[in-house]
Amino acid sequence: MKKYSIIICLCIASVFAFNFSQDYFEISKNLDVFNTLYRELNIAYVDETKPGQLMKTGIEAMLASLDPYTNYYTENDIEDYRYMTTGEYGGIGALIQDVNKKITVTEPYDGFAAFNAGLRAGDEIVEVNGINVVGKKTEDITSLLKGQAGTPIKLKVIRLGQTTPIEINMKREEIKVKAVPYYCMLNSEVGYIKLTSFTDNCSGEVKEALLKLKEQNCKSLVFDLRGNPGGLLHEAVNIVNFFVDKNNEVVSTRGKVKDWNKQYFSLYAPIDTQMPLVVLVDNNSASASEIVSGALQDLDRAVIVGQRSYGKGLVQQTRDLTYNTKLKVTVAKYYIPSGRCIQALDYTHKDEEGRVEKVPDSLITAFKTKNGRIIYDGAGILPDYKTESVKYSNILATLLNKNHIFTYVNQYLLKHPQYKTTASTVSLSDEDYNDFINYLKDKDYNYKTQSDFALEDLKTDASNEKYYESIKTEYEALLTKMTANKKDDLIRFKSEIKQFIEEEIASRFEFQKGRIETALRYDKEVSEAKKLLADKSRMTSILTTIEKSTKPFNPNKRF
Repeated sequence: MKKYSIIICLCIASVFAFNFSQDYFEISKNLDVFNTLYRELNIAYVDETKPGQLMKTGIEAMLASLDPYTNYYTENDIEDYRYMTTGEYGGIGALIQDVNKKITVTEPYDGFAAFNAGLRAGDEIVEVNGINVVGKKTEDITSLLKGQAGTPIKLKVIRLGQTTPIEINMKREEIKVKAVPYYCMLNSEVGYIKLTSFTDNCSGEVKEALLKLKEQNCKSLVFDLRGNPGGLLHEAVNIVNFFVDKNNEVVSTRGKVKDWNKQYFSLYAPIDTQMPLVVLVDNNSASASEIVSGALQDLDRAVIVGQRSYGKGLVQQTRDLTYNTKLKVTVAKYYIPSGRCIQALDYTHKDEEGRVEKVPDSLITAFKTKNGRIIYDGAGILPDYKTESVKYSNILATLLNKNHIFTYVNQYLLKHPQYKTTASTVSLSDEDYNDFINYLKDKDYNYKTQSDFALEDLKTDASNEKYYESIKTEYEALLTKMTANKKDDLIRFKSEIKQFIEEEIASRFEFQKGRIETALRYDKEVSEAKKLLADKSRMTSILTTIEKSTKPFNPNKRF
């Protein structure tokens, strides 16, 4: 018989010690119920249970009933947690992926252990420290590759284009993934900075990039927060401070516990308060990205360009638990300078199926920026200048998911061993693109469009309603025509497919920098941002034009 009552009693003691609720009887009663249920499961369940996994499932289900940001981290998850908050982990410094059922290096990080040991994109890992990894899942291999910096690791690798494994010995390193993977001058006066996460000291990376750009005569800036999921709040405050004067409120937090009612101000001398600034956001710009873009919008310091941001206005704090575990718990909501909270979903109100609804229009309130412009709460950051999100074709998604572009570039470079390029010069010729089409002739890249699904539904409904036989001829003719049209998709969507092939080629010579720099050549939103920055009167108009609110407005509303 397995006994777990001691652990549960310790949990009860911890709850009492933290004094989070006055209803001690309710807490004690329910923990007692949980204790007896857990004990009886382990005694009576027909099959052997895994107590640790069972408890983890129970904890995660409990937290999932709250919001998606309140999470439990076991001791085995700590390395992933550390990477999320710091951008650092112990490992070899390479991206790996299952490519055609082979664990393949898809991109080594420039300058780290894997790169220095000679690992390159396309190399297959077959053994890690004597453990055969052929056929294993990527996540299983990742856990073998990660570990404490300085510890030795031995790999057996089949080089791209070869068949015999070779042995590679190296030491794991402290891998620090840059939060600013790329910055540049887009032209003689416009600078560009890409920020991918708000990890520890990302503000230092932004500051370094900004100062170097100013040395290159940067007169205006495109600050790219697209796809940035957020991170550390204080890093967001520091970044806003680069562009606004001291003593401006950047963000406030308010929670159930009074200690979380805080205000965060710009505390230091700014770098540049006059430089025209465009901030790019999209539907995946969240949390700290919304603090930065929202605060700069509220203070009329930047023009926000792109699509409505994600809408995460919740603040998390990490608490240490026993046995090296952690709890990341939502403790407050944040409010940007105008007083608005941009949280889009209300997790306190779920329907019977557990679904969360967006804040209804009737509860969305109007606020004012520093110059008196009308902005709204409750649904992320709405751009000042809206652009359409890029929608890539089904065929491109399939080519990427099935790794056909990756494997084609492998073969292309094997056939052209003397080929050299940079992101600024890489260009796929029509002859090379035709070569890619020929490469795909014996490859599977079937995909279904919305039209395919609609046709399948039509056939099912027509059959159920006994109409199909009467429309069969027309249906099959339409299906044949659609199939023929899909065969032309490689030509129809040539420009976007070509772009991703060029990005993959550039990444082989200049890694992530090459991939980003190549993508910028095709980036319509960056082009729009450059046009805006070149039109000073339009920038000024956007930041000063006051429109009449169509929503209820309470200028004193704060929390």
